[in-house]
Amino acid sequence: MKLDVVMIRHAQTQGNLRGAYIGRTDEPLCPEGTRLLDEQIARGIYPKVDAVCASDLRRCVETARRIYPGVPLTLCAGLRETDFGVFEGKNYAQLNGNPDYQRWIDSGGTIPFPGGEAPADFRARSVRAFTEWCESVECGSVAIVCHGGTIMAVLDALSRPHRDFYDWQVKNAGGYRFVYDTHCREATDICKLREEGGAG
Repeated sequence: MKLDVVMIRHAQTQGNLRGAYIGRTDEPLCPEGTRLLDEQIARGIYPKVDAVCASDLRRCVETARRIYPGVPLTLCAGLRETDFGVFEGKNYAQLNGNPDYQRWIDSGGTIPFPGGEAPADFRARSVRAFTEWCESVECGSVAIVCHGGTIMAVLDALSRPHRDFYDWQVKNAGGYRFVYDTHCREATDICKLREEGGAG
């Protein structure tokens, strides 16, 4: 089966405004994030869908309900952002000079976060949650509202033609639309939502 999928990163939180590593922290949207999200909704960049799945963290649930009020919503803990361990809630300025942080930077982000999740485990979890939910639905179009890292992990694994993890970065309330083939587990015809809606 082929699904029309839109993956949307949650709108801004206070942690996002500070440039902090926010993974397991269950922050709500901040007023600025809500305002910008409402502007995006008004511009019509989010396609209509039959079903929605979201990370169970507040920022994703709030985003999903604002974009898709009244559409059936499933919550999935497997779509959560990575656990940043001791880096959680801190930004670059606060971590600068921390030897554990420097070691992680020097690794290219490949070693586990101290006290947190290993990147490989996070990516495998994200892809598993995405594929399991998409392959369980019986409709033609779906939205998945989650985290930037989750989107990057899924598209790194499934994009055809393939592009790497960091090529799939997306701003808050932005995302990608694509066709997902549940039989061969490939994502094709990928385009950015902002480009699609002409919103820049």
